[in-house]
Amino acid sequence: MYNEKYPSVLLKDAVEAIGSLPGVGKRSALKLALHLLRQPAENVRHFTSAIDRLRNEVKYCSVCRMISDGETCSICSDAKRDHKTICVVESVQDVMSIEKTRQYSGVYHVLGGIISPIDGTGPSDLTISELESRIAGLAAGNPADAVEVIFALSGDVEGETTAFYIYRKIAPYGIRISALARGLGFGDDLDYADELTLGRSILNRQVFKP
Repeated sequence: MYNEKYPSVLLKDAVEAIGSLPGVGKRSALKLALHLLRQPAENVRHFTSAIDRLRNEVKYCSVCRMISDGETCSICSDAKRDHKTICVVESVQDVMSIEKTRQYSGVYHVLGGIISPIDGTGPSDLTISELESRIAGLAAGNPADAVEVIFALSGDVEGETTAFYIYRKIAPYGIRISALARGLGFGDDLDYADELTLGRSILNRQVFKP
């Protein structure tokens, strides 16, 4: 049946699917759908196959929860990285932002979000217990002051709440706990920070003060 807004139900469904992606409005979704329609069938099959494989075959590193093709990500598998320094981030995208700076040689721990009562996200929804287990293992096998945890979370209320909660969990292990220098604006997301500013924030990190 002809739709007043779309000449095809198939086009309408495609636009709605593409428009469900974050940051993609209806007009952009329509342009993308029509662009795909003009592409050779093989190109579209490759596109949809890549998305399908991403969703069904991607793994999360058993150590840090970073996206990985195997059980352990390339960062955690790298013997040249400093495995006694753990940078705690909210998301996979934050890891990618920090790696672009080439100013950090430690490893990571991806929380999978931040504590946000408004959004219904509590500590049990994040990988905080896994982080504590990692730190307990490191503290037991190394001098406590040789282990460092760096909070690279947003400076808004939710980020600060998350950092404080984790601090209370890990402070008893006697390790060093630091946070990015505030070269970033209050509430800034790491993926919006330029590489130079983010790199300096890592190098000039400060002792975390709850």
